[in-house]
Amino acid sequence: MLLYNLGIALYDLAAYILFPFSTKPRRMVKGHWVVYDILRQQREKGAKYIWFHAASLGEFEQGRPMIESIKERHPEYKILLTFFSPSGYEVRKGYDKADIVCYLPFDKPRNVRKFLDLAQPCMAFFIKYEFWKNYLDELGKRNIPTYSISSIFRRNQIFFKWYGGLYRNVLKNFDCLYVQNELSKRYLSKIGIENVKIVGDTRFDRVLDIRKLAKELPLIEKFKDDKFTIVAGSSWQPDEDLFIEYFNTHPETKLIIAPHVINDLHLVEIIKKLKRPYVKYSKANMENISKADCVIIDCFGLLSSIYRYGEVAYIGGGFGVGIHNILEAAVYGMPVVFGPKFDKFKEAKELIANKGGYTIKNYEQMSTLFDRFITDKEFLKATGNIAGNYVSSNAGATEKILKDLNL
Repeated sequence: MLLYNLGIALYDLAAYILFPFSTKPRRMVKGHWVVYDILRQQREKGAKYIWFHAASLGEFEQGRPMIESIKERHPEYKILLTFFSPSGYEVRKGYDKADIVCYLPFDKPRNVRKFLDLAQPCMAFFIKYEFWKNYLDELGKRNIPTYSISSIFRRNQIFFKWYGGLYRNVLKNFDCLYVQNELSKRYLSKIGIENVKIVGDTRFDRVLDIRKLAKELPLIEKFKDDKFTIVAGSSWQPDEDLFIEYFNTHPETKLIIAPHVINDLHLVEIIKKLKRPYVKYSKANMENISKADCVIIDCFGLLSSIYRYGEVAYIGGGFGVGIHNILEAAVYGMPVVFGPKFDKFKEAKELIANKGGYTIKNYEQMSTLFDRFITDKEFLKATGNIAGNYVSSNAGATEKILKDLNL
């Protein structure tokens, strides 16, 4: 316990040391300064607040179906949403389905007590990998019902190590862990955690919601012009080296690039590699987009709607940090292709096993696969159908959790 608290204190100290030099720690520290004022000013006396905590943007999207279902069906509750990372908070601080949005103060005992004294949640949900010991211990002491949603457990996690006793005890604070798969339940059972139910992953519900709300994009419709279109989502430099080379030598294709990092330096790097006409989306109009073979999406918020215009999706990150969201593309009934770093992603493994998705390690593998998608229409259609059916058949986790909670 002492080592854990020391680690949290050092993390806190590091954020302050980096404050003058880095944007992310600066935003985090500034956000922490105002958390308690936000709670004092915005919390309505006598109201019942359900607290959702997400590490970052991806976890928020995972918990979003739960938040919005509760908000729609149970207006007697208000929503408190907290983030650990600036990359989540800065994007969603204006989220209109939450009544209060703020950072979560570092997991130090004094912070925990002060936060919970002010927030006074009637129940708490931690999304996927969030297991803050002091918060969970204090929630348990206060008899506040606490749940983990869309969590997934692997053998190499600290809970299952000989030295992981402290962290195993943390899991006992949850009234229920709503896990993604049977394997997670088996691992937890081996360490004596039995308050577990298999419900699946709420991300499937989220991408189906996104598909229903997808935007019509006349400029992209004009650009596509019924040509075979590859949509590259959340791409990084190693990904771009591959699919841009393919695009340059295959005039029968069109390409939409939505890079993960949108800044001038990265956009210049992309443009230098292109040997066919391109246009940035921010500069596009009906005239110049019809003359382009490639569109570079230089703004946020469109990718999930853009996938619908492609025949094949290439998902970035698989040659570096790990693949990004493949379900946002698969939900449209299209094949998904990605690099080799997908081991932590259950959906990637299952799509590969079902032949709705493919992983590639080099240009030659990607080229062979893309050539087949272009020339073999039956293969393209069958692969896409498998991907789409995979998403729809795995939906329903949100309903299972809500039914079990019986709010």
